[in-house]
Amino acid sequence: MGLCTRRGNDGWLYPTILLCIYGFFSYLRPSEPFLTPYLTGPVHNLTIEEVTNSVFPVWTYSYLVILFPVFLLTDYLRYKPVIILQGLSYIITWILLLFARGVPAMQGLEFVYGMVTATEVAYFSYIYSVVDIEHYQKVTSYCRSITLVAFTMASVLGQLLVSLAGVSYFYLNVISMISVSIAFLSSLVLPMPRKSMFFHKKVIGNSAGESSEEPKEMSSNPEEPSTESQTGTSKKNSSPNFFQVLWLLCKDLKQCYSSMQLLYWSLWWALATAGYNQVINYVQVLWEHVEPAQNSTIYNGGVEAVSTFLGALTSFTVGYVKVNWELSGELALAIFSAVSAGSIFLKAYSFNIWMCYAGYLIFKSSYMLLITIATFQIAVNLSMERYALMFGMNTFIALVLQTILTIIVVDNRGLALDIVTQFLVYGSYFAVISGIFFIRSLYICISYHKKKQKENQEIKTETHL
Repeated sequence: MGLCTRRGNDGWLYPTILLCIYGFFSYLRPSEPFLTPYLTGPVHNLTIEEVTNSVFPVWTYSYLVILFPVFLLTDYLRYKPVIILQGLSYIITWILLLFARGVPAMQGLEFVYGMVTATEVAYFSYIYSVVDIEHYQKVTSYCRSITLVAFTMASVLGQLLVSLAGVSYFYLNVISMISVSIAFLSSLVLPMPRKSMFFHKKVIGNSAGESSEEPKEMSSNPEEPSTESQTGTSKKNSSPNFFQVLWLLCKDLKQCYSSMQLLYWSLWWALATAGYNQVINYVQVLWEHVEPAQNSTIYNGGVEAVSTFLGALTSFTVGYVKVNWELSGELALAIFSAVSAGSIFLKAYSFNIWMCYAGYLIFKSSYMLLITIATFQIAVNLSMERYALMFGMNTFIALVLQTILTIIVVDNRGLALDIVTQFLVYGSYFAVISGIFFIRSLYICISYHKKKQKENQEIKTETHL
């Protein structure tokens, strides 16, 4: 009995370590902060306009098209095959980056990288299907923090190799290729989960043909007759069909968005994430415009490392700030969205690379702070299953908005604006978000004070009586 208990308690450690190894090496990509200089350099010799208007937009379209099918496929295949697919997509991405040439080849690369980002849902969902709920908080912390550590280390390593050792961007990509290959190999030995969120879950079936999810607590005495046998119910594995899963998704989503507070937090999530992704996706192009890599040593890697650290620091402080978020949350969204807008305008109007870097640090830190608050506010009102579902839907809506922005602002079929004008649009976009939530915060404050006045008046009336 003691041996069985020990195995159950230690069973979370093995898959967690393997998943952390996969996460570490898949994010250890020192070439990432130098992608635009690499594409516009002598190896690929693409122009800034080709990279901005023809290559990078493909990632947004690919991500949007692939995300929802991959979400269902991830659940149906029980995570591990999709993690393996992500690892394989990483390898294909870097093979193309190293050896393919021309705009069509780089567009194919961006399509494959869309597969990489769309399959991230498997990485962050896998662990919940192989460990007990008592370990959720611990394994979530490990799996998320390891990717942060790896990205920071990769950015520092890339900057040191470029600045001190004079290593070319090509060999930075060779290092990234080796790293993601190790990640792929580690994914092959991950344990295969036995259950998933929708398609593979244990249910209780009764004589009336109804079903429900397996209860969390069962009798601990093996000799004691179970309640199920007494009531004529039996436990079985159920695999709902595709349409049943879609119906379940729709019912859960309706319940998720029934709260006005959650609806507004999700609205900010979708709006801000769309703008954030656009800024992150094209900021290297702006840096290249302000300070071409061929003219001087650039510090993209150092800036990414510092911004990641500041983002982690601001996110960490949220857990220790005592604020009535129901009253002041929308005001915080309004204020820091305005800060984000100002930082983008700073980057757009600046002709100094260090001012651009400073604006980027402010922008990324502000977003990380707010997304942490939004995540917390949504998560405290949702179960784990709805948490994943709602965040997935918020991300999907953000991608739709991002696609609209890309088509209008960036793509050759739209306005195809120059990079500076693009960032003026993004700054204005965040200013509009700030305005929306400033009005919302005023409404909440006025309603709160009216409610307080009414309560005080009722107390006074009762006292006089």
